[in-house]
Amino acid sequence: MSGIFTQAGPVVEWFTSRTGDMFSALINVVVIILVALLARGVLGRVIVRMVDNIVRSHRKLDRARFNASRLVMRASGDEAARQKRQEQRAQTIGSVLRSIASFVIFGVAFLMVLSEFGINLGPVLASAGVLGLAIGFGAQSLVQDFLSGLFLMSEDQFGVGDSVDVGDAIGTVEAMTMRITKIRDLNGNLWYVRNGEILRVCNMSQDWSRALIEIPLDYSVNVPQATEVMENSLEEFATESEHGTDLLEKPVLAGVVGIGNGAVTMRVMIKTKPGAQFAVERAVRAHLKDRFDKEGIRIAIPVLPTIDGGAAKQG
Repeated sequence: MSGIFTQAGPVVEWFTSRTGDMFSALINVVVIILVALLARGVLGRVIVRMVDNIVRSHRKLDRARFNASRLVMRASGDEAARQKRQEQRAQTIGSVLRSIASFVIFGVAFLMVLSEFGINLGPVLASAGVLGLAIGFGAQSLVQDFLSGLFLMSEDQFGVGDSVDVGDAIGTVEAMTMRITKIRDLNGNLWYVRNGEILRVCNMSQDWSRALIEIPLDYSVNVPQATEVMENSLEEFATESEHGTDLLEKPVLAGVVGIGNGAVTMRVMIKTKPGAQFAVERAVRAHLKDRFDKEGIRIAIPVLPTIDGGAAKQG
């Protein structure tokens, strides 16, 4: 028995000599963890408040821009939809920033804990640097997609429900993440577009839209008479149509914008709520067609050349 105690003596002595250091290291580890949790909580609150301030500033700028251009939204639901979209964007950006902050803070805390236990951080940091470099080269497209998605959201270039043109894909945005954007085109096809591949964006549903209608009238039509008929029809459409609430300004008849091929082309421009331009265009065309039929105003028939090279004819 005395031999066992004799052999265990060095071990006991080692633990006794190291007790103070181990106790001090454990206290340091606890302090590091507590400070990391506190820093994560404080930084999370700062990020949330910062994102909220950015959203509020965007709201003020939007209202100022609308007032300056005298664009008055006729339905409170539009303002509510804009606020909801801005809140969703703020939540997404805040979540990403909090995740990045958590990764950095807890990563530093983990390295500090390792140093408290006497682990040499030189090889660890070197290995992490080599691994990070390898991952960086192998995941360049992923990092590009992530950063592009962050800028798309922070700059509010488009959001869910917007009609956009991003190049090959043209349609309505159905979903948006930090890596990809889902776009449903007019044929019902769902496009998965990487954010890093979006080089330019045409947003057809932001702030306001414009319905552009060009009507080719017969060359023999009396232009002043046609102008009067169209102006009366447009005024009636703005006041009586169910789409009147989608208009932000009175329809504008720009007049004759083209003469050729047996036609006199008249252009109508209407400023509408975001995304309502297509429905308004269809409704205005139908309304003008009905009025033209009543007033006897003819729509142009294209002039086609004859096959034998003789005089041109209508067809």
